[in-house]
Amino acid sequence: MIRYIGAILFLLSACSESTEPQKHRKESIKKDSLKVVQKDTLDVEIDMVEEVTAMVPVMSELELSLIEKGLVNVQSLDSGIMVDLKYSTLDNFIGEDVYGDFDKAYLQPDVAEKLIKAQAYLKEKDSSLSLLIYDAVRPRSVQQKMWDVLDMPIHKKVKFVSNPVNGSIHNYGAAIDLTIANSSGIPLDMGAGFDDPSPEAWPVKEQQMLTEGKITQIHIKNRQLLRSVMGKAGFFNIQSEWWHFNSCYRVRAKELYEIVE
Repeated sequence: MIRYIGAILFLLSACSESTEPQKHRKESIKKDSLKVVQKDTLDVEIDMVEEVTAMVPVMSELELSLIEKGLVNVQSLDSGIMVDLKYSTLDNFIGEDVYGDFDKAYLQPDVAEKLIKAQAYLKEKDSSLSLLIYDAVRPRSVQQKMWDVLDMPIHKKVKFVSNPVNGSIHNYGAAIDLTIANSSGIPLDMGAGFDDPSPEAWPVKEQQMLTEGKITQIHIKNRQLLRSVMGKAGFFNIQSEWWHFNSCYRVRAKELYEIVE
């Protein structure tokens, strides 16, 4: 009997000693598993942050400054309006990229709203057509470069580039250079290219150029379509550039807006 009780006590003691380390091992395994889960979760979170960061567009200093001044990206209001910012390429009359990594069209909010209306009017006439922007707000520093490069007498130069001293309506975000393009993004033929200083590009000379055979009736029709939708939206054309439209006069722009340097 005594030997039987002793055997039972021995077994209980052995079980107690064997279960204690097993308990510790289980806790250790749980802790190690938790560390693995925490590490995996952290890696996933880091990957997600990197993916989201990669999706966020990097804004240039110029774009950030325009946003701070309250100007708006036209395509954020209507993504159907096309943009080919010519001064962010070499395809311009000065042959230089003066905008660098900035390639968007920004305007004053009320001017942008007018342009959205012009796009709507154009779509009503022909849903396959869209406005195509060549230049919108233009910092005065860019205006100065253009002024310096253009080699012609001042009385002729002011027909194509406003004197930076006075400030261009472009410098206030209240003027725009644009054309009309088809659904493939190909501009309609206007008889003279963007920034062409020749008389063929002057609206005031259209009938004379037509008579002389330098432009055609199709060119005039395309220009009239552009002037029609822009005029209906509240813009007005100038007489030496078929592509240039103002939202207001310079005196009014100075009253309403801050110039972009």
